[in-house]
Amino acid sequence: MGLIILIVTGALLGWLATIALQIEDGRGILRNVVAGIVGSLGVGLVTSGGVFLGAIKASTLLWAALGAIAVVALYNVVRERAFR
Repeated sequence: MGLIILIVTGALLGWLATIALQIEDGRGILRNVVAGIVGSLGVGLVTSGGVFLGAIKASTLLWAALGAIAVVALYNVVRERAFR
């Protein structure tokens, strides 16, 4: 159950980032969602002690959300610098 919660959290935060950044193309939206999922799962794995299949703690969910935000922000900064 924890795995599903982390995936949904990352996808939701990636999608919200596309709204905040006003990204209109489909590939940009999908890339932000994937970056959010990767960040959420990565940080969630570290903070939960490697246990995804059980229940997760609120602190793990908070850290996973922060990880998703950080990865989406980093991805968008790198993407903007590549277009310059």
